[in-house]
Amino acid sequence: MKHSLTIEYCPKCNWLLRAAYMAQELLTTFEDDLQGVTLKPSETAGRYTISINDQILFDRKEHGRFPEIKELKQLVRDKVNPEKNLGHSDTIVK
Repeated sequence: MKHSLTIEYCPKCNWLLRAAYMAQELLTTFEDDLQGVTLKPSETAGRYTISINDQILFDRKEHGRFPEIKELKQLVRDKVNPEKNLGHSDTIVK
């Protein structure tokens, strides 16, 4: 089963390019595991959340920062294909 990932971003904060970059990285890394990535402009100012199948993986406000791409790949991998080796992105993020 392929999973649907959504990146909800604040267009007023100009976070579209960040969301597009993360979508590109995730689609490249998980091409066999993801059905697609939806970029969703948020109606809530300052929102930047990443979810899979409507389950939030990362919320910028909750963490007080944006996710590092390695960290995001690990979070997605743990949900969609826990056995997948991420190579250099498999090192522990501190």
